[in-house]
Amino acid sequence: MEATLEQFVAKIIAAPTPFTRLDRQYVSNRILALIGDGPIQSATGESAVDLVAALVATAVEHDVISGDASSQDILESQLMDLMTPLPSTLNQGFWDRYQQSPQLATDWFYRLSCDNNYIKTRDIAKNVVFDAATAAGDLEITINLSKPEKDPKAILAARNAPTQTYPLDQLCLSNEGYRGRLGYPARSSHRIIRLMLGGESWGFQYSPYAYFKEHAIFLSAEHRPMVINQRTITNLLEIIQQFPTYFVGSNADLPIVGGSMLAHDHYQGGKHVFPMMKAPIDRPVDLGIVGVTAGVVKWPMTDIRLRSATPASLVAAADRIMTKWLTYSDESVDVRAFTEGIRHHTVTPIAWRDGSAYVLDLVLRDNQTSAKYPDGIFHPHQDVQHIKKENIGLIEVMGRAILPARLKTELAEVAKYVCHQPNHIAAYHQPWADALLAQHAFNPDNATALIRAAVGRVFARVLSDAGVFKQDSQGQAALDRFIKQL
Repeated sequence: MEATLEQFVAKIIAAPTPFTRLDRQYVSNRILALIGDGPIQSATGESAVDLVAALVATAVEHDVISGDASSQDILESQLMDLMTPLPSTLNQGFWDRYQQSPQLATDWFYRLSCDNNYIKTRDIAKNVVFDAATAAGDLEITINLSKPEKDPKAILAARNAPTQTYPLDQLCLSNEGYRGRLGYPARSSHRIIRLMLGGESWGFQYSPYAYFKEHAIFLSAEHRPMVINQRTITNLLEIIQQFPTYFVGSNADLPIVGGSMLAHDHYQGGKHVFPMMKAPIDRPVDLGIVGVTAGVVKWPMTDIRLRSATPASLVAAADRIMTKWLTYSDESVDVRAFTEGIRHHTVTPIAWRDGSAYVLDLVLRDNQTSAKYPDGIFHPHQDVQHIKKENIGLIEVMGRAILPARLKTELAEVAKYVCHQPNHIAAYHQPWADALLAQHAFNPDNATALIRAAVGRVFARVLSDAGVFKQDSQGQAALDRFIKQL
């Protein structure tokens, strides 16, 4: 066998798969069936990712697959599947380790998901990530470069292909082991941990294009729409009981203020402390519930934080707040629970552990639109959409901006503009860049840092736009009126 093939077969046999040394020839032939007979390209490194990249390039060279991104992605996943435990084996390994320690189990599953390149660590490393000090606190900024761009040929082929409805979406359990197709990601090496929440079957997996450390997804086994209710809060608290080193939260369940996948009930969590979680309490709130302390968080969005040693007490407190918010209106600050019978209010809930205490943040959301703000009254307003115009979901709510890839090149052009160098600045950035020029003396050495700081300030404004009760005297007085209703 050539070195690349031999090294990859060795990794497969060493992995927790059914294969042993006796299966060496069989596994080799399984791989050759996927990449074709003939010379095999040399790998640039010894990791599984490097070896598989060489095997995929060999398949293209042998005309077994075309060179488009979808075909290569499918083959890569099929090859990685050979070194990935079967779902039953993986679940057994996870829960065996869980008996020793929940963190031991998640560490093992996370490492396995990285080793087989289900978590695209090399792509994630392309993201531009920096912190920005603002009046709202130290915010986290990510320019998302990890997800591959759409291949125009693949888009055309997918458009002309018959409509398919399997799997129903990318969060369904039926994705586990799915080959993939044009316009739909390969999932041959995808694995899901099964668990029970509130007496129902759920799954736990990692996000392929993680936005933070150990970015996990908890998904309902039943394909059903997102919903925020008392059961949601119970489930979130149950998750942090099972996985005490993780936070977990849910996107809101309404358009504009919700996430991008409202059709499938799911939560996101992981091992990261977000800026909002570090934000202090601005003033206490007395809910009159024994064992629960509450307070308004000093944060651009409207966040009521609950703390208790007893999860059941938090559920009762959260239910009271959510029930009241569902029907609460205050015209003086454009807060309306319903217009023409359409519901506008929900929450973005986030739960985590602080020692023996359970902490639950409830961020109030309102998805109204108006003639002045057609994209959303409590949504990034037009003057900041040159930086961020997408929905403000769970991750942004907590203070980590997920900004579009276009900004990497666009901000580089802004830097040239403010340094009076030849540039191709986008027209929609120019008013912002001119305002920055009036504030700072730019040069090539400081331009990037000053622009990044300015992006942080824009994101702070974005959060303020999305905040229901503003951080001014009128907004806080209105918030106090709502709190009195509790």
